[in-house]
Amino acid sequence: MKVFTTDKIRNVVLLGHGGSGKTSLTEAMAFLSGITTRMGSVAAGNTISDCDKEEIKMKFSQKTTVVPIQWDDYKVNILDTPGFPDFIGETQEALSAADAAIIVVSGKSGIESGTKRAWEMCEKRKLPRMIFVTCMDDDKASFREVVQELQQLYGRRIAPFHLPLRENEQFVGYVNVIQQRAKRWNAQGGVDKTDVPDYSLDNLNICRDALIEAVAETSEEFMERFFGGEEFSEDEIRQALRVGVCDSSIVPVLMGSNTMAKGMYTLMADIIKYFPSPDKCKCAGINTVNNEVFQADYDFAKPKSAYIFKTIADPYIGKYSLIKVNSGVLKTDDVLFNYHRDTDERVGKLYVICGNKVEEVKELHAGDIGALAKLTESVTTDTLSTRKVPVTYLRAPISKPYVYRQYRVVNKGDEDKLASALSKMLAEDLTLKTVNDAENSQTLIYGISGQHLEIVKDALMEKYKVGIELDRPRIAFKETIRKKADTEYKYKKQSGGHGQYGHVKMTFEPSGNMDVPYEFDQIVVGGAVPKNYFPAVEKGIAEAVKCGPLAKYPVTGIKAVLYDGSYHPVDSSEMAFKVAAEQAFKKGFMDAKPVLLEPIASLKVVVPENYTGDVMGDLNKRRARVMGMNLIEGGYQEIAAEIPFLELYEYDTKLFSITRGSGTFSYEFIRYEQAPDEIAEKEIKAAQAE
Repeated sequence: MKVFTTDKIRNVVLLGHGGSGKTSLTEAMAFLSGITTRMGSVAAGNTISDCDKEEIKMKFSQKTTVVPIQWDDYKVNILDTPGFPDFIGETQEALSAADAAIIVVSGKSGIESGTKRAWEMCEKRKLPRMIFVTCMDDDKASFREVVQELQQLYGRRIAPFHLPLRENEQFVGYVNVIQQRAKRWNAQGGVDKTDVPDYSLDNLNICRDALIEAVAETSEEFMERFFGGEEFSEDEIRQALRVGVCDSSIVPVLMGSNTMAKGMYTLMADIIKYFPSPDKCKCAGINTVNNEVFQADYDFAKPKSAYIFKTIADPYIGKYSLIKVNSGVLKTDDVLFNYHRDTDERVGKLYVICGNKVEEVKELHAGDIGALAKLTESVTTDTLSTRKVPVTYLRAPISKPYVYRQYRVVNKGDEDKLASALSKMLAEDLTLKTVNDAENSQTLIYGISGQHLEIVKDALMEKYKVGIELDRPRIAFKETIRKKADTEYKYKKQSGGHGQYGHVKMTFEPSGNMDVPYEFDQIVVGGAVPKNYFPAVEKGIAEAVKCGPLAKYPVTGIKAVLYDGSYHPVDSSEMAFKVAAEQAFKKGFMDAKPVLLEPIASLKVVVPENYTGDVMGDLNKRRARVMGMNLIEGGYQEIAAEIPFLELYEYDTKLFSITRGSGTFSYEFIRYEQAPDEIAEKEIKAAQAE
């Protein structure tokens, strides 16, 4: 691929609900641009975007794919993102490299939770956007209903550019709302201009009014002329649209058919015409030498800098760091400095990636998207710059994973293989996390949802040939006592020669400090137990609290006091007193009204207001205590509650079902509380059965 200057580049992210048509739209654009000689399909598993085996098998996108499309003298970097919230991290990474967005909406399904989520992400970033309505070749699709719902949600910003022409249940052309002219596709693949048919006039007037209202909103002068009944010229409309689209005050609505590759020529023309090139966008970092703002602004004349927005660590094509050049011009064999890792990285060759194909390029200008191979230290969200002007850019916010499962290898001996595979997957997916929970003898893997983790499990087997089992995690219960107990234990063993003798008298009571497992003290008088055995007694307690006698959970909040005992001048040893203390603990603990404690989380659930009742009802079933509700921006309710960790298992699936994918949740640990009798009894029985 040839080199493109900054003004000839457009970086566009495709957003929308899962199944709305983002991948097939990318495929149609790629086909019309000449990248492919025939159009693939998601159903056939031969699209440019969905090139991963898991994506082909599941028939939906799981990773962001970059597809650079050359259109006339321009390069449009399309970032095709997954639509399902399980892969939100992929979308967030793509957004950090995009200068504009196309929100794809199915004309059959209409506005869905993923559509609204895409809009909200664009709003947060103040990202210029268009809406493209797909499936116009389907008689069940309704462009008018989609536009009306968009206007109800987002007001006068919605400006329909086109509307479909259908005759005899066939998608035959479109009406250009700006020109108020109809265009029909002919057998040669071009269009024939014609008058707007009578059956489309009413819809044209509705769309035209919406478009002109959006234009009038762009300036006071236009508003006065609008209310004065004046007409705007086509040039005035287009100029206002250019300004309005770039500052997000106008959102054009286009439409077409992905499978027929109809509507893509106008879409590509409008991307180039209305979306900003990188040099029209702002981009700032921090010069780490003087802590002053480094205003990069995709200026090719400024010192080189780039942001790593994604990592590909594929066993078949290798490791690539996807970058966006924020300033300067990157060239082959450049040496760049990573401030975060305090290391130099040799660029070697420069690449552009199209799906799973890699092509070498001589240089990448500011604003362009490309790839670097086999960087040694740098990871996603790191910045690369020069040592002379070391710059760092704000890291993209990536969603924190809250859903977790216990995992273990299927085949013993695969532990090293699994560790290597997981390290590569964690480098690719920042919403994955592994934790070694030694206290509860389990290893945990965190993700966005249960489905996300199942897909990770399948990918480990498919790509790296290592199998894992995912199980319900062991909840981090703890054990403590509610009253004081006085106990003694004498450990005496004779087996020829020196024996073993240790005798302790101890009290056990609540310490009042639930943050530490135990407190140890001794008040022995008269040398009943020599001082040199005190550490052994404490060591016995330290070992005993790791696995409580009630249900084999760690113990917390215990105060152990050694007040008496006895010893043998020959047979006593540190080991004997350690064993005596452990056994005394077990006996005394069970005499001191032992109870099981369960961890409690502070939970926040954000849902559209109309789902509040159903979500509250489900929380009540999960033993949650609702602490309050707060109305937040966008018509959402934030529900604050306290809930046992035990009840959070598979909550992601239930919330998705209740809210049709529009609800989100987060939580953090706050304290331990005594578990209800039925919960405690179940855990104790399970421990006894083991």
